[in-house]
Amino acid sequence: MSQKYAKVTNNRYRLGYHIMPKSGWINDPNGFSYFDGYYHIFYQHYPFKPEWGPMHWGHARSKDLVNWETLPIALTPGGLEDKDGCFSGTAIEKDGLLYLFYTGHHYYGDNNPDHFWQNQNLAYSNDGIHFKKYSENAVISKPPEDNTHHFRDPKVWKYQDTYYMIIGSQNNRELGRIIMYKSKDLINWEYLGPVSESKDQSAEGYMWECPDLFDLNGHHVLLFSPQGIQTKEEKYLNLFQNGYFIGNLDYQNTVFTRGEFKELDHGHDFYAPQTMLSPDNRRILIGWMAMWESHMPEKKDGWSGALTLPRELILKNNHLYMKPVDELKKLRINTGIKYEVKNTQHYIISSDSKNLEINISIPYRNFTFAMKDSKDELISLNFNHDKNKFILYRNDLNSYRYSTIMNSNKLKLQIYVDTSSIEIFINDGESVFTERYYTEEIPEIFIKDKDVINSEIEVFELKNNVITFD
Repeated sequence: MSQKYAKVTNNRYRLGYHIMPKSGWINDPNGFSYFDGYYHIFYQHYPFKPEWGPMHWGHARSKDLVNWETLPIALTPGGLEDKDGCFSGTAIEKDGLLYLFYTGHHYYGDNNPDHFWQNQNLAYSNDGIHFKKYSENAVISKPPEDNTHHFRDPKVWKYQDTYYMIIGSQNNRELGRIIMYKSKDLINWEYLGPVSESKDQSAEGYMWECPDLFDLNGHHVLLFSPQGIQTKEEKYLNLFQNGYFIGNLDYQNTVFTRGEFKELDHGHDFYAPQTMLSPDNRRILIGWMAMWESHMPEKKDGWSGALTLPRELILKNNHLYMKPVDELKKLRINTGIKYEVKNTQHYIISSDSKNLEINISIPYRNFTFAMKDSKDELISLNFNHDKNKFILYRNDLNSYRYSTIMNSNKLKLQIYVDTSSIEIFINDGESVFTERYYTEEIPEIFIKDKDVINSEIEVFELKNNVITFD
């Protein structure tokens, strides 16, 4: 008997303008691409329960990165090539077809979730909606001999007349690394070797997931999600991390020369980001708006997890800036309500909506931004002028996150508040915090402290229900 899809039983935490599952579970974004006039985003999805299970590929598309149409599930596990899951991967267009590359996941059947093997597979479509798995899968059947069984998350791109693939993996010394292949036809792949490896488990991780390698402003960026980096004072505080190396990829010698690891998003709820190159040559990113340790109260309602807003990546001074894409202005319902702060505590009020864009311009002084309901202060963000440091506090987790920025004359905060999420972009994305929050009330939002006087606030109410489901 076929399984029944999970059913949403309560809409209290359903998001207004973020990609989320119709029901069931969502995690890593996959196959972020542009094909046949649409942006396509796929994602790890288990449609039968609001928890992780045998991974499918959910699918949505958009003309404008704002209004998303959810499409039928693109990949379903069960074949010899992907018996226990269609894990994360990439998409690329070639000769009028959209190709998906993904990891097939296989358990050995001994009830040990850590006893598995993985391979790399291919599916394709001529309409961007219905996908057929390649009949000769797997295109890469096993990892190299000096690898462990961790061998997943292919990313494919074209450079000159050759296609390249990187895969997240772990060498036989249990250090995370990225390995590379090349192909002329997307079918036959030649192994080139590792391009970058962890120097130490505690410092750079024992496994590197979800790699993404691209050229930006004359440099190469390796974006990935390392597992196993140990907490270092106010850094690396999530279970697993997200971040990047800035460097240079030598295609001829298959070597990525790079600097030190940098965290990309400093919040509790950001993992496994993936990028694509837009038709106008912007590098755009979407991430999973959760983490493996996230408690996700929406599970009780028949769904769990969501994706972040699309963000444009800009490289300046050896630092990745991550700002909301300009298209998000289409979400605005009104022309904005402007406030000038004249008191030591100023409430930000805009109708009865939970869907807001808040732009704050504030002197470079101490201040606190906060959200609260009738019971608790949900989230607070404090800026310490002397240390150039932001400190975010999540009340439900009793947990802090930190970020230090460059000195400036004025602070600019762009904040997107949805029904159960908040994304905070500081100084055009120099620093970003991504968070979920949970209340069934309309939260009060305010900034406080005596130094916020002479600040300016502009508030836009945003559209709701811009995601349509099949």
